[in-house]
Amino acid sequence: MTNTAPPEPMRIDVLRLILVGLGVWALALVLTLAVPALHTGARQWWPWSCVCGLILGGLGYLYVWRGRGNASSA
Repeated sequence: MTNTAPPEPMRIDVLRLILVGLGVWALALVLTLAVPALHTGARQWWPWSCVCGLILGGLGYLYVWRGRGNASSA
């Protein structure tokens, strides 16, 4: 067997990735509020899950933006 070095980790712009996720949560919130069948009856919690996704994504964005999510300093 040959001894090969492990591949290098991919470089990803995490802030951009978080912003894309926030955009998806915002789109989901707009859709659930625009279509009455998606927020009535047993699905009345769906808009709140979108709001929670936006809040947690915003907190994650602030965490990474301040530099605490930087794996190179770990």
